[in-house]
Amino acid sequence: MPKLTSERELTCPCCGATLVVDLNLGRIVSHAEPPGAHKPELSEADRILAEQAARREALFAQSVQAEKNKGDALAKRFEEALKQAQKEPVTKPLRGFDLD
Repeated sequence: MPKLTSERELTCPCCGATLVVDLNLGRIVSHAEPPGAHKPELSEADRILAEQAARREALFAQSVQAEKNKGDALAKRFEEALKQAQKEPVTKPLRGFDLD
């Protein structure tokens, strides 16, 4: 609760924390964390770390698979571009001074 008339109590729209701001000073005087904020227990630390390690491993495996398939995708795009280039007629390119 604000104690002075120059203090205003605000709620952070992002995290829900309560801030007391002194308008004369233009500073935050106090901060109170939102009730019920999720704080992991220390006993759950090994489970959380294992989940994060598994997630990292899955992302790495996915990126390795994408790199393996990257060559195939580029070769396919090259073949399509080559077929399209063979269908188009060969013309002499226009240069800037040709337009004068």
